[in-house]
Amino acid sequence: MNNRIAEITKGLNSEQEKGVTSMNGPVMIVAGAGSGKTRVLTHRIAYLLEHDVSPDKILALTFTNKAAKEMKERISSLVAPHLAERVWAGTFHSIFARILRQTASKIGYTSDFTIYDTDDSMGAVKRVMQNLGISNQQISHQVARNAISSAKNKMVTRKEYAQMATSIQEKQLALIYNEYENYLQLNNSMDFDDLLINLIVLLRQDREVLERYQNRFKYILVDEYQDTNRPQYIAIKLLAEAHQNICVVGDDAQSIYRWRGADIQNILHFKKDYPYSKIIRLEQNYRSTKTILAAADSIIKRNKNQIHKTLWTDNPEGEKIDLLRCNDDFDEAIKIATRVDMFSRNGYSLNDIAVLYRTNAQSMVLENALRKSNIPYIIVGGISFYKRKEIKDVLSYIRLLVNPKDDEAYYRIINEPPRGIGQTTLKHVRHFSSSKQMCLSDAFSRITEIGDLQQRAIVAIRDFEAFLNVYREKIVHEENPANVIAEYIETTGLLEMYKEMNTEESLDRWNNVLQILSDIKSFFKTNPELTIADYIQQISLMSDIDEKDLKSGSLTLMTVHSAKGLEYPIVFISGMERGLFPLQRQDMHEEEEEEERRLFYVGVTRAKERLLLTYADRRARFGDVSEQSPSNFLREINPDLINRPEYRKPATSFTAPKPKLFAKKEDTSFGNFSQIPEQDYYSQIEPVNVSFKVGDIIKHPHFGKGKIMHLNGVGKQLKAVIKFDSIGNKNLMLEYAKLEKI
Repeated sequence: MNNRIAEITKGLNSEQEKGVTSMNGPVMIVAGAGSGKTRVLTHRIAYLLEHDVSPDKILALTFTNKAAKEMKERISSLVAPHLAERVWAGTFHSIFARILRQTASKIGYTSDFTIYDTDDSMGAVKRVMQNLGISNQQISHQVARNAISSAKNKMVTRKEYAQMATSIQEKQLALIYNEYENYLQLNNSMDFDDLLINLIVLLRQDREVLERYQNRFKYILVDEYQDTNRPQYIAIKLLAEAHQNICVVGDDAQSIYRWRGADIQNILHFKKDYPYSKIIRLEQNYRSTKTILAAADSIIKRNKNQIHKTLWTDNPEGEKIDLLRCNDDFDEAIKIATRVDMFSRNGYSLNDIAVLYRTNAQSMVLENALRKSNIPYIIVGGISFYKRKEIKDVLSYIRLLVNPKDDEAYYRIINEPPRGIGQTTLKHVRHFSSSKQMCLSDAFSRITEIGDLQQRAIVAIRDFEAFLNVYREKIVHEENPANVIAEYIETTGLLEMYKEMNTEESLDRWNNVLQILSDIKSFFKTNPELTIADYIQQISLMSDIDEKDLKSGSLTLMTVHSAKGLEYPIVFISGMERGLFPLQRQDMHEEEEEEERRLFYVGVTRAKERLLLTYADRRARFGDVSEQSPSNFLREINPDLINRPEYRKPATSFTAPKPKLFAKKEDTSFGNFSQIPEQDYYSQIEPVNVSFKVGDIIKHPHFGKGKIMHLNGVGKQLKAVIKFDSIGNKNLMLEYAKLEKI
């Protein structure tokens, strides 16, 4: 073994070393939480490079730009930096976009196609529905867009969707799907789903292209394989078919993206797809204390569908898990803020701490408490810098230099700032372009053929097109694109408009535009060989987590989904209540139940030293204050791991919980709960003197007449689903509802 290879394998445990050195054939590395999977991936790539594998032959796929960047940086520390730079490492979408840029003409696009982000895609759906005469009241724009995205994730084409449609709504969605696809093609644009689908189309229909990329990518590595959806799975399988040197790394216990198409079966069936594959298990955890790891194990072992593994650690035992009972969500927020402040005064930095929650809506109350306590924080999942109106405007202007067929960009900025091209004018132009099946730019070139346009509108459109063409020409010939972009954006009048408004908001927008221009300048200074199209693509594919500076000296707030892949010395998980976490629905299936449990497992395993769980007796939800019960996930943690646990026995299933156990109201501090004996569980629940039954006709003081459709719960927890004549179904607690039987 030469010195370089010895250096690469130094410090690896035996299973990690197997993962690094098993060069050929299919390999699945089952990497438990905190087991060093990134280290194994990067060292494996370095090991391949030291065995004279050309970096151009290595493809490494990740889910975030941040992960890809970190991967390249780590490889550069192990081998010559110029070799690391040549490895094809990036997100699925960025790598597939790179391939499609080189081959777009084979599927009817130019290499300068625009990538539509979520907002652009939504705008296109609205435009299509407007053209079809389908109102937002008939089908919401969001429902239509989600239906199209879901169909693409399942590899259902527009033709197949139309054939399967039976109801009126499904047939309308089929029309929208069909016209949306035509719209994208006409605009030389692809949405995020298309980057995956179109690559598969390309590889399947063009044997020469398939063989070219199969031969290029002799070694394929996939991070977070449990999060792949069907199109990603098929594309990987096609690319790996020739050499079978595919290494996937993942953890089925952290598969939490079913709602956006991720299919856990991809990792569970890897052995079936590749019968001669080698399975390597990384079970030593380097992140968490023994206590936190034991809690995670006691949670996840309840899931049936999983790859068996037993995590262990040499880390210290650590503190027990703190459990905090709160009066309501406001009390919960205050207590979290108080303890964050306490930790920050006792040696921890604020960026050592994260507060996690199941839904974004929970952040508002937390934010208010943190502001009152003067605790700085950042929100992962808040409004992205690149999603701000003024930044979207600037990027749309730039997109039109690269792709003149981009209608969504035109619609966004054609009258921003105002230039005399009003909505009536655009309506006539849109009707003309739709009838002629052409993009707006082509319609503008035939502006005199469009009837009912005023002369000043025609002049304004011609002037605008002439202005764009000047800078389209300049951008091609200018050596420094950043200079052209700065002049171009200034000439649009955006900066002048914001300055003239002279409000706090407009000056903030003005500063943000200057910031994006500075960012463009920095991009080209660092990457002089790249083009403005490369910059636009980078922004289009950027995720929220890529933008956040998580080492800014601020507390981090985020959903548990956003926390995946991160770690913190101290982690709070708030809102540990039934119906909130797990987020429960009446028609919940077993696979959804197991995913909620995996999500809790992910939250728990983000913690390195301290884990704090909070829940409230009452919470404001959907405009009402509702009585809450502790999450049954709390019962699934071994009670010996919790400071004075409220629960004496773990529940067998969170779908059939025991009634809520009440502690003394005044006792809400950590680790100091009153213990109520097991036999007293039911004695704590006082009966409510009601004689209502399903089918009863009742009257409510505010909602009027209604019918009881369903009853559940016991005692004070007895609830009724009532169908009111005035407002439809409403869920009420009978103790407080003041119902009168008619």
